[in-house]
Amino acid sequence: MMEAFDPDGVEHPVFVIDQNHDTLDEPWRAYRRARLIHVNAGVLTAHTETGRWVVPPGHAVWVAANVLHRLSAVGPVRLYSLYADAEAAPLPAQSDAVVPDRLVEALLIAAADLPHDQPFDEAAARLVQVLLDRLPRLRAAPLRLNWPSDPRTQRIADALSANPAEPAILEDLAAAAGVTARTAARLFVKETGQTFGQWRQQLRLLVALEHLGAGASVTRVALDVGYNDVSSFIAVFRDAFGDTPARYFR
Repeated sequence: MMEAFDPDGVEHPVFVIDQNHDTLDEPWRAYRRARLIHVNAGVLTAHTETGRWVVPPGHAVWVAANVLHRLSAVGPVRLYSLYADAEAAPLPAQSDAVVPDRLVEALLIAAADLPHDQPFDEAAARLVQVLLDRLPRLRAAPLRLNWPSDPRTQRIADALSANPAEPAILEDLAAAAGVTARTAARLFVKETGQTFGQWRQQLRLLVALEHLGAGASVTRVALDVGYNDVSSFIAVFRDAFGDTPARYFR
């Protein structure tokens, strides 16, 4: 049986690999280099201990060096992962989603063809340097959901993650989690930077991205994430992502 690829075993300070998966359920891992994961096709979900990102095609997520993370996808996905040493380029200190431009996308694809087990020639080194020079210019994408750290608010978050359409109000969810609604509301703001209502809406939107990317209809997705009025769902989605659900993946 072929051993799994180990990025930490590669000597190059910067390199790119490409991966194709029918589905993906990568275990929790941490690498010594920062990792930029670009989604070329499909929809990827990235998890860390403090956040979750749903990454559609044409977007990417930075995972900082030595941060535990895992990746999942319910359908086919193609990824280009750039691994970079801290000394190689200015890298983000925190994990976050970004939008690569077309040049960065093309450079990632080209860099994935470079050998990992031998020194780069001059042309390859220039290609990688241009790629590194472009990375600080990438704009952020609103694809993050901060995860609460208190066990009580985690119970609320886990319950809603398992059923985003859950209609219960915070008072009922907090009671089931063994905390008062007032304390839960305060903890959500403190731990996630969002009110409970904002956090719940972001969760529903990211779950909607996953389902839409898997081919579900807009109406089905709206109902699955708790919207009885499809028009309201479309309006909220457009405000968050700049396009309607029907056009977003075109």
